[in-house]
Amino acid sequence: MDKYILSERFVSLSLSLISLYKTLPAEYEFEVIKKQIVRSSMSAGANYRAACRAKSTADFIYKLKVVLEEIDETLYWLEITERISSHELLKDLQKETNELIAIIVAAINTSSNRSSKS
Repeated sequence: MDKYILSERFVSLSLSLISLYKTLPAEYEFEVIKKQIVRSSMSAGANYRAACRAKSTADFIYKLKVVLEEIDETLYWLEITERISSHELLKDLQKETNELIAIIVAAINTSSNRSSKS
């Protein structure tokens, strides 16, 4: 997948999450989740951009693993939100987050395999 398209998917996910969380109640538990999910989704996107500028294959793989941690955390917060809210966008956001996880895992595996062969 083109790195610019993937980068845009991370940006779109973060913006969608910001929009979603603006619609949720201002209760304490939602405030905690809002901050965490926006932080983790934005961090995933920022770290993906950093990975695209990696200095070596090892650096690229390391940075993608950081992306994977952050986007997986985003999925965790979406799952928590789903258990306490029934917003119609949650399933679509979870689907997109799972797709991003699969893409990053595949990129890590491909890069690792290529690196071990050389």
